[in-house]
Amino acid sequence: MSGPATGSEGEPALPAGLAAGVYVQDAFGRISYVNAKAEELLGRPAAELLGGDPHELLHRNADGSRLPRPNCRLLQAFLAGETVSLDGCQWFARGDGELICVGGLSVPYEVDGAPGGAAVVFFRRPPEEEREPADAANVAALTDLADRLTMVAETTAVLTSTLDLDESLKRLVRLVVPRLADWAVVDLLEEQNSLRRVAVVHHVNGQHVRVDELAGPMPPVLESSRMPLSSVLRGAAPRIVSPDDYAGPPDSGVAVQQREMFRAIGMRSAVIAPLRGPGKVLGALTLVRTDQETPFDAAELALVDDIARRAGLAVDNAQLYERQRRVAETMQRHLLPPLPRIEGLEMTVRYHPAPHASRVGGDWYDVFALPDGKTALVIGDVVGHDLQAAACMAQVRNMLRAFAWEHTEAPSVTVDRLDRALTHISDVQLATMILAQVERDGDWWLRWTNAGHPPPLLVHQDGRVCFLEQDAADLVLGTDLSPGRTDFRQALPPRSTVVLYTDGLIEARGLPLSEGLEQLASFAAALADRSLDEFCDQLISRALYAANEDDVALLALRVPGGG
Repeated sequence: MSGPATGSEGEPALPAGLAAGVYVQDAFGRISYVNAKAEELLGRPAAELLGGDPHELLHRNADGSRLPRPNCRLLQAFLAGETVSLDGCQWFARGDGELICVGGLSVPYEVDGAPGGAAVVFFRRPPEEEREPADAANVAALTDLADRLTMVAETTAVLTSTLDLDESLKRLVRLVVPRLADWAVVDLLEEQNSLRRVAVVHHVNGQHVRVDELAGPMPPVLESSRMPLSSVLRGAAPRIVSPDDYAGPPDSGVAVQQREMFRAIGMRSAVIAPLRGPGKVLGALTLVRTDQETPFDAAELALVDDIARRAGLAVDNAQLYERQRRVAETMQRHLLPPLPRIEGLEMTVRYHPAPHASRVGGDWYDVFALPDGKTALVIGDVVGHDLQAAACMAQVRNMLRAFAWEHTEAPSVTVDRLDRALTHISDVQLATMILAQVERDGDWWLRWTNAGHPPPLLVHQDGRVCFLEQDAADLVLGTDLSPGRTDFRQALPPRSTVVLYTDGLIEARGLPLSEGLEQLASFAAALADRSLDEFCDQLISRALYAANEDDVALLALRVPGGG
């Protein structure tokens, strides 16, 4: 509501005829009060201002562009809890787009006895016609501003180039230490509002050193605590703190651990700033000076606030991505079936998700008994690397099972039937797959068809290896071309092993596909005499060592010895 002559509880009591605009910020930086003159000067109703961030709504450069947060005197005054006179011309944006030059005063303001707010009194003034002389002080100020803007730009660049949370935090720490501080501490709020100290990094002898003994779970954040870290984690504005802030008795377990850490590292001055995501606080960034004697000032506080805001958005994006990746991976694992027991055959499977920095894919395997006593083996890969790919993989798997069970046909006929159906009754765009049948007619036989997938690998007991019909794969699924597909048949010698796999096992950054196949054959030959479990574990581990960036599904079958 706009300003009455007498304010209600928590609002200032101002004369109704005050000829200056007034707005009040609460401890969270939001506008909690405006008077009628402020509405008139700003050309905005109170409802448009209340609850907003005055810096985002009002503060501008002379050309109308947004004023960088580290360079805003009003923001610096609010964050530092200082009184600042608005000398010169400060530009505010009106609701109609006009810029007005204002002067005035910003003073600290307590709301309900709690410090941290600010009251800004402002009035319209004519723009200054003359520029200040470019003396040494102005040159130094411009240099400092350029340095601050460069750091903000670097923050945006390094944090938006990765979706890996650990990598984001590592880059953040290396950006601010030692340029702004000697130590950096990152605390993150986790599920059920629990708090974890995820990084404590010190710069010493030109290197960044993690101090893991100071990291780990933290006590709960209490609503009643007014100590700096707890207040910031509840959404209060960033604060400059000194040893004096922790001289009294702590009011929470968080305050105890914070005081002990500051004493252990020898804190002289520190800044604690919230890591804000959309609509909530995700954690806090604490920068500590121990070797640098100069305490943090208001300009540096505004700079750290800006950096922390950008870091908060990066953390939110990384956490959202990680949640989606976990959901897709969990879904994918649950859709991959347990192996049935087939008399006389050894079988084992492995599934390894993509590395943390990559995306979940649509790889899958399947094994099931057919009505005629044969065993169906499937390995496949749906194009895509996200939750949709995992969902499409489930569609393909279920449709294939239904077709294979309902019609006792050759693998090529079943896959052709599946291909014709996919483009009409599923969301699958493209997929590769091998459908094989294992049967015994005196000897063990493998019969299969290949829809654009890497070829099966046959490993003999004596270490000889060969790819089965390496150059004879038919078209991938989903083209709607309904090509005639081919069946292949191969006798399986005693104690031989058949390996079905997805391309993650043979692809790596900078490695030609032909070399990947050669390496797989070489590895498999060297492992021919190992148990099937060890055989598969070693193949997977060697693929990961080769800098694989895709998920891997692996299905191996070993037939019994002769007699």
